[in-house]
Amino acid sequence: MSSACEDTGPAFLADAMVLGLARWLRVAGFDVSSHPECHDRELVALSGQQGRVLLTRDRDLVTHLRPARAVLLEAARPLEQVRELADALELSAPAELFTRCLRCNRLLRPATREEKARGIPATARDGPGPFRCCPGCGRLYWPGSHTRRMRAALERTMPEWFH
Repeated sequence: MSSACEDTGPAFLADAMVLGLARWLRVAGFDVSSHPECHDRELVALSGQQGRVLLTRDRDLVTHLRPARAVLLEAARPLEQVRELADALELSAPAELFTRCLRCNRLLRPATREEKARGIPATARDGPGPFRCCPGCGRLYWPGSHTRRMRAALERTMPEWFH
């Protein structure tokens, strides 16, 4: 996997039913917008305006509102949804994990020395990094046991992305 923090693959819009999927796709570096407060018609319009694939488990939304591009997911669990979506769209392996904010979807940038001192635990600060910051919400990211667990879960779900 390369070290560039760049967009690849399709852009998605996740409805309120698949917010867990949105988070896992962001872990994998995919551009996934979400607006859980929006009604179905607004989501369909937004996905069309932004050229995003609408992700949902809502059969009525897909059947009646007919978004231009949508994937109707059957699986209930987020990692199973990752597998289902990857199979449906033949998604390529991500270049790098943890390049997007899991909260607001922005591409992460390297954290400054001051940001690291302010928000990264002292025990992690001396680690190898990378240390990243979200330019939108200010959330900090660094490698640790949580990222190892998330990577392992993705590897179990999508082994072809890692081998």
